Amino acid sequence: MAGVHVLIPAAGAARRMRGGDKLLEPVGGVPQLRRAVDAARAGGARKVWVSVQPEDRARRATFLGTLAKPIEIPGWREGMAASLRAGARAAAAQGASALIVLLPDLPEIGAEDVARLIAAHATAPDAVWRAAAEDGTPGHPVLIPARLFEAMAALTGDAGARALLAPPEDVRLLPLPGRRAVTDLDTPEDWAAWRAATGN
Repeated sequence: MAGVHVLIPAAGAARRMRGGDKLLEPVGGVPQLRRAVDAARAGGARKVWVSVQPEDRARRATFLGTLAKPIEIPGWREGMAASLRAGARAAAAQGASALIVLLPDLPEIGAEDVARLIAAHATAPDAVWRAAAEDGTPGHPVLIPARLFEAMAALTGDAGARALLAPPEDVRLLPLPGRRAVTDLDTPEDWAAWRAATGN
């Protein structure tokens, strides 16, 4: 299945939430993980993959009934790389031209931002595209072209895709409005402050 796919890595433990789950936090009455799935689909992704822990029924339930496909990650304790490897292999197997890694704790990222990355990919299909804040601060999501799927499938540890983002001159920044590309909420305090500031 050619085109741009999206990977939403949702296999982490969210330990900084101290017993809560940031991916189940409601935003506009919708769990944040479901919002990320909906943004990916509405933004034009050909296929959406969601990495999950094998026994995590709560997160999986949020996107039941959508076209998103779960990828179980038995070795999720390793960190982000386990999800990235699985996503790269799934996208490569279906002939995707690129894979957008959309972190699921970015409540301000919407369908229009996914669409911007897909449009940028069309102008430079071999480039790595990284979303940035309006002021140029690098953030997320990140689009990885197919030429890097093999390298992505060899990542290890919890450093995410950093190895694919160096040297920085090989990465093209795509500024998004405001600070939505760098607004990630990891703790109860983060969520409380964001809700107070935005009214969400």
